[in-house]
Amino acid sequence: MIKVNKKKCIGCGACASICPEVFEMGDDGKAHVKNQKNLPCVKEAIESCPVKAISK
Repeated sequence: MIKVNKKKCIGCGACASICPEVFEMGDDGKAHVKNQKNLPCVKEAIESCPVKAISK
């Protein structure tokens, strides 16, 4: 299961830019998982998160 740690997330938007099919930015300025598709871009988004807020 793909998860975003809201306490760690700084809202940079990298994950949503890299993998918009899975991540979106919410009204709270934090990243949200909009679906659980295990696409190759999820791994790239996890590796690109500057605060390591994404896990699966």
